[in-house]
Amino acid sequence: MQYFTEQAGSHREALEAVRAKYGDSAQILSHKTVRVGGFLGLFAREGVEVTGYIRPDRPGDARSTGDQGARLAKAPDFEEEKRKILAQAKADQALQQVLAEIKGIKERLDDSGYSQARAASEAEDHETIRRIDALLSLNDFSESFRREAVSRLRGDFSLEALGDVEEIESAALEWVGDSIKVWKGSAAEAARPRVLALVGPTGVGKTTTIAKLAAIHAVGIGGGKPQSVRMITIDNYRIGARQQIETYGGIMGVPVSCVETADDLRKTIAMYSDADLVLVDTVGKSPRDAVRLAEMQRVLSACGPGAEIHLALSATTKASDMVQIMRQFEPFDYKAVVITKLDETNRIGNAISALAERGKPVSYVTNGQSVPQNIERARVTRLLMNLEGFRVDRPRLEARYGEEGEESLGGRDAAPSSRAPRGPSISRDNREDWS
Repeated sequence: MQYFTEQAGSHREALEAVRAKYGDSAQILSHKTVRVGGFLGLFAREGVEVTGYIRPDRPGDARSTGDQGARLAKAPDFEEEKRKILAQAKADQALQQVLAEIKGIKERLDDSGYSQARAASEAEDHETIRRIDALLSLNDFSESFRREAVSRLRGDFSLEALGDVEEIESAALEWVGDSIKVWKGSAAEAARPRVLALVGPTGVGKTTTIAKLAAIHAVGIGGGKPQSVRMITIDNYRIGARQQIETYGGIMGVPVSCVETADDLRKTIAMYSDADLVLVDTVGKSPRDAVRLAEMQRVLSACGPGAEIHLALSATTKASDMVQIMRQFEPFDYKAVVITKLDETNRIGNAISALAERGKPVSYVTNGQSVPQNIERARVTRLLMNLEGFRVDRPRLEARYGEEGEESLGGRDAAPSSRAPRGPSISRDNREDWS
């Protein structure tokens, strides 16, 4: 007697399949709901499976006479069906073996993950890691910067090593220092004239910074050779802006020109071709004012492809706002960042975080209103010394970053200039407080 099994999406479809394949001799024994289709048990759908047998023809049965040949022609290949059943059984066996192996792998991963999570939890709760994270938070480092530092502490140091608080603190401070890039200049500095333009938002102190740069190069403060300097301003919007920079220029003996268009700027730079350095002061623009930023970019394009563009940012700006400003000024292709108003905050993690995130170097820092004393070339050690709460081993840091013997241009950690001629000084007492 021949038995059969058929699957379909519904009971009716299964019966129709049986009738079409085996004819009226098919007798249904049972049916049940099964999962059909899919791959490795996934994406299967609900269906019906029926089982039965082929009833043998009886002599004299009307159905066994006229259509017997047709039924025999439609009879299934028993050997083929047998091979299908055996193949399905082997496939099911292989699938069970694969599932068993997957289950074993999952159990091992779960055990391993639990061990790692437990070790990470113990490290996370370590007092030293909490201390470093608190110091970074105190200095206004961004959350992403802190998260990366803490993750590195957990990965690089064992629980035993974390007990050496002083060494861990030094390592964390060096990681901060390693994230700081310092502007080393470019080939454009050898050009004559060297053209340096300062851009940035309103109120960050661009004009004062331009005056400081003019003074230190014109006088040669910091051990440099005095240079022939010229100043150009395109800030014709702020009230008193032109008078401010002309006052600076008059005191320092540096010629000042005021231009309005790109053509005027191009002609003025050409007129100053015999100078060593031409400094270009720009009007402050909101980073959200795309139209005016594009207009200023068009004017500055007259400086030529060799011009250095530096972006001025106030140290008092939030890290997230700094990143946004740096992104908005990116079309200017600025080469470095000048951090201003360092004297107005004790927390510079915001600036370090933003510079690290955007991958930009820092060229100068300013730390007061006096011209030209309160400006210096950026140094990693100087910035790290401005961090609150960290114990700073200055000789170790200077050796690490190759800054031994480097002279400051003036600032809180050095006398204004006992090593070089002192330039003219303009303080709050003898000028208006323009920014």
